[in-house]
Amino acid sequence: MHTFADILLIAAIVGTGMVAGVFFAFSGFVVQGFDRLSPAHAARAMREVNVTAVRAPLMLAIFATALLVAILFVFAFLGEPEGGTQWAIIGAALYLVCVIAVTGGANMPRNNRLAAVAETDDAALAAAWLEFRPGWAAWNHVRTLGSTAACLCLVAALIASHGGLR
Repeated sequence: MHTFADILLIAAIVGTGMVAGVFFAFSGFVVQGFDRLSPAHAARAMREVNVTAVRAPLMLAIFATALLVAILFVFAFLGEPEGGTQWAIIGAALYLVCVIAVTGGANMPRNNRLAAVAETDDAALAAAWLEFRPGWAAWNHVRTLGSTAACLCLVAALIASHGGLR
């Protein structure tokens, strides 16, 4: 018999894993693909990605998962899932800090600065890309590693709640 905590954990595992995969794609090959373009074209490509990213599929994955892990965080302080509370707390905290806080505090401000550059000014776009890319990519690596670690901690919580990893 699965408890509500089990169902919540499984949903959070799926969500954190899916989000980790998106961030991994950017860290693993998307940004490097943009690097094969001229800086002005890379800036334009990233701007278009940022426009399409702020829609239901990605936003739902990121923020519904944040809601799930926030609920899980509260449940963990109440002792659920029994045997896996410490893993659930660590996993939820990692996701909320490394994904939500880093996205809002590091990646989105860079996206906004890149979006503010005039579309027709190639020199300004190129300069903006060269400033944007290193910091954005570094913080995306944090999101990738953080969401992956969160997913692994939630898997550990599920296993521990069923008698393993004690």
